[in-house]
Amino acid sequence: MKNIAVIGAGTMGNGIAHVFAQSGFAVTLIDVSQQALDKALQTISKNADRMVAKGSITEDAKTKLLGNISTATEISIGVQQADLVVEAATERLDLKLSIFKQLDDICGAETILASNTSSISITKIASVTKRADKVIGMHFMNPVPVMKLVEVIRGYATSDEVTQKIMSLSQTLGKVPVEVNDYPGFVANRILMPMINESVYTLFEGVAGVSEIDTVMKLGMAHPMGPLQLADFIGLDVCLSILNVLHDGFGNPKYAPCPLLVNMVTAGYLGVKSGEGFYKYTPGSKDLVVSQRFLSKEFV
Repeated sequence: MKNIAVIGAGTMGNGIAHVFAQSGFAVTLIDVSQQALDKALQTISKNADRMVAKGSITEDAKTKLLGNISTATEISIGVQQADLVVEAATERLDLKLSIFKQLDDICGAETILASNTSSISITKIASVTKRADKVIGMHFMNPVPVMKLVEVIRGYATSDEVTQKIMSLSQTLGKVPVEVNDYPGFVANRILMPMINESVYTLFEGVAGVSEIDTVMKLGMAHPMGPLQLADFIGLDVCLSILNVLHDGFGNPKYAPCPLLVNMVTAGYLGVKSGEGFYKYTPGSKDLVVSQRFLSKEFV
């Protein structure tokens, strides 16, 4: 595989494009918004600058990395030469099904179609194509250039050959691939999201405050980031979406999202992306400040 297309120029998409380009692949980054593409290229360039400053890559390697990336605003143009397409669009089932149906009609017969979904069934995504054996999950972790794990999700019909190709490809990127089967939440989020949800319940029920909950998990369990801060980083809307997938998929009340989480998302308090979640985020500040709303026990 030489030519890679990445659909979606957001945080995950630009990170995925970065790691493929850094490994020498020709990458086409696709998004309907030219503004999003321009912002993505700026982000990739800044991240590459940091790597140069740290001595991780040379200035020449950075130039080659950026030279390996082209952009497109139309899927039909961007995927024409692709050996692999990695979809990293918004975590919405209807959107992903629409994209994969379109990809199946446009792409060459041997093109592998991968999704960076964090929870949506690969089998369901593959069902709208005529190449279910060539549909697979590549769940990268954020930030993609830094995090080593790639969850490789095998759909019900994904072939052994395609699975092995993606496992090997992930290693070529300097990642550590882990093969998992296609069940709600896969492994990472099936374990992580109930922990985050329970942390929100612990806050909701008044057991402890935001910083206290995060401090216990950081110092007591050696987590680099507390669960509430991590939820803000992921996006509370994303957390809610994944919990709903788990709840719907298993029909088990233990996955039901906490009412506080539901209310926060409904009100637009999504974490880092909106400027406030469990913490308040001020541009340029590295201080972690608990949201004023949670400083009183009457917040519920």
